[in-house]
Amino acid sequence: MSWQSYIDTMKTPDQSGSVPVAEAAICGITPGQESVWVSTPGLQGITVDEIKKLGSKDRSSFAQNGVYISGTRCRLIRDQMDMEPVYALDLKTAADADGNAFGVCVGKTKTAVVIAKGTKEASGGQISNKVFNVVEHLRKSGM
Repeated sequence: MSWQSYIDTMKTPDQSGSVPVAEAAICGITPGQESVWVSTPGLQGITVDEIKKLGSKDRSSFAQNGVYISGTRCRLIRDQMDMEPVYALDLKTAADADGNAFGVCVGKTKTAVVIAKGTKEASGGQISNKVFNVVEHLRKSGM
């Protein structure tokens, strides 16, 4: 399966018939090789520094300072990145110019982070379910 196919899968309708994921990316987190492997246009600006922070074991500053994804500040809702079988962070973006905030889920495998930003209407559960499915598959594949 190509990396793009994982993004395409996350952007398909869920059981409710809606498409909860607006933007997605998969980034490598191997130290010294941090990079964006694939992304939709809205997440192409993810930086190496952002990838390092998302992949780090030390997320202690996230609750107070938030974290940036593609230059957008996100606040921490829930950190289950080290919790089996979840391996995910639930985040919310700062409000945009129209006052809209979006749910974001970041899942972690041994070698990558899987990031999904939801649509305005999507619930955190819908977004995290999409990320969970990809993370679970990659973890079972040894990634």
